[in-house]
Amino acid sequence: MQALTANDVAGLFAALEKTFSDQREFLIALDGKVGDSDLGITMSKSFTAAHAAVVAAADASVGKLFGRAGLSIAKAAPSTMGTLTATGFMRGGKAVEAATTIGTAEMAAFWRAYRDGVQERGKAKVGDKTVLDVLDPIAVSLEASAAAGKPLDAALAEAAQAASEALEATRLLVAQHGKAAAFQEKSRGLQDAGATVAVFIVETMANFVKAG
Repeated sequence: MQALTANDVAGLFAALEKTFSDQREFLIALDGKVGDSDLGITMSKSFTAAHAAVVAAADASVGKLFGRAGLSIAKAAPSTMGTLTATGFMRGGKAVEAATTIGTAEMAAFWRAYRDGVQERGKAKVGDKTVLDVLDPIAVSLEASAAAGKPLDAALAEAAQAASEALEATRLLVAQHGKAAAFQEKSRGLQDAGATVAVFIVETMANFVKAG
C-alpha cells in the first residue's frame, strides 16, 4: 500500500484497537512502575471508541476521520494520555484535511502536527522522558523520507524503527512530568509508558500499510 484512503481508515483503527487490546495488560504493568496503572485501560478504551467513530463516519475524508477518532478518544478517555492522544489525532487530521490520500508527505505532515499538538498541550520538551521523545523522531524520520521520495511503506517502517530506538533511549532519562516525575532518579532505567504508546501506534500503522 503506497497511500491510505478514507476506505482504509476503518481497517487501520481496527488494527489499532486490536493492538491496544492485546497490549492492555502490558501497559497496565508498565505504567504501574511509576504511574497509577491505568494506561492500558485508557488506551484500550480510546481505540475501541476511535474505531467505532470512524466506522460511523465512513463517508468522511481521511483527515476528518482522523479528527473524528481524536474527538472520540477525548470523550472516551479524558485522562492525561487520552487527552494527548486525542490532541495528536485531531491536530494531525487537521493538517491533512485537504488530502484525498495519505502518502509519505501527508503522513509526515500528520505526524509533525501530532507531535507539535502534543508538545503544546503537554508542555514537555524533548529529553523530559515523555511521549514527545518518540513523537519527535517519528516526525523527523517521515520528513526525511518525504524529502527523499520514499514510498509510504518504507517510510513508515523507518519511522517505526526510529521510534523503537528512541523508546529504548528513554530508559536513560529521568522523568520530568506526571506521576513518574515524583520518582526522579528511580525512573531512570525504566521504559517510558507514554512513549511506548506512540511506538505501538506507528508500528501498527507500518504493519497495516505493509500488509495492504
